[in-house]
Amino acid sequence: MPNHRSLPPLNALRAFEAAGRKLSFRAAADELFVTQGAVAQQVRILEEYIGFSLFQRLPRGVALTSKGSVYFAEITQALDTINKATVQLLKEPETVTISVTPAFATKILLPQLSALTAAVPDIDLRTVATESIADFDRDQVDIAVRLTDPPFPTSFETRLLFKQKLVPVASPHLIGDRTLPISLKYLRDMPLLHDSHNHWPRFFGITGKLPGAVFNQTALALDAALAGQGVAIACQAFVQADLSAGRLIQVSESDLIVEPNYYLVRKRVTASRKNVDAVWNWCIENLVTI
Repeated sequence: MPNHRSLPPLNALRAFEAAGRKLSFRAAADELFVTQGAVAQQVRILEEYIGFSLFQRLPRGVALTSKGSVYFAEITQALDTINKATVQLLKEPETVTISVTPAFATKILLPQLSALTAAVPDIDLRTVATESIADFDRDQVDIAVRLTDPPFPTSFETRLLFKQKLVPVASPHLIGDRTLPISLKYLRDMPLLHDSHNHWPRFFGITGKLPGAVFNQTALALDAALAGQGVAIACQAFVQADLSAGRLIQVSESDLIVEPNYYLVRKRVTASRKNVDAVWNWCIENLVTI
């Protein structure tokens, strides 16, 4: 038997703990990003080290032996203690990364950022504004806001934030004393502001290109509208604050519902991360408008 200073291989303990929680070598392998054979090998190494079987191999999955159950409880507690000690030693704020589209960042998230940081103070919030699809592992993203629609992979948790209801908006200075609402025929003759989504032709029910300044981001088109440069078309959720404040006005009663919709997305994980959960819940409570 090993002396009291000896410790089993850490990789073997990790494989055993994951397999004991999942009661499956395959599920443990998925969690640890290794092969099922690698998990089985590490468990065998541990069993040879301690001198008795930890699992019963079943046709589907595995079951802990009586000794394995006792050992699993002790190892789980020990690993939890190591994790807690490490967190307390570092005492660094947890980084929570949220990936959002540029328009969502500018028009919805940033105006409420101080409220979010006040609600969840013990974090370093990292905001990534991009139209690209987030790779949660490669980009180390915890939460994303994206234009998407079901079905979703079972490995992801999602929540519908709002649907895309597009409305045409302009500065009151541009509209002047014109009578509202403006007819679609008259609206087509006004300076139109376009973004990369190019919704204007569909709004008017036509094909082809319409004249007007083109911007690569919706937020830039809206900034131009605020400056009185023309009429922009955007998701109502993005302009609601400006509409309520009178900085923009909806110039036509017509609107356009388009898909996909805006969803809050994150990976399902076995271990809860308190601050990620807190940011997720704050977003649901404050950003959902359906």
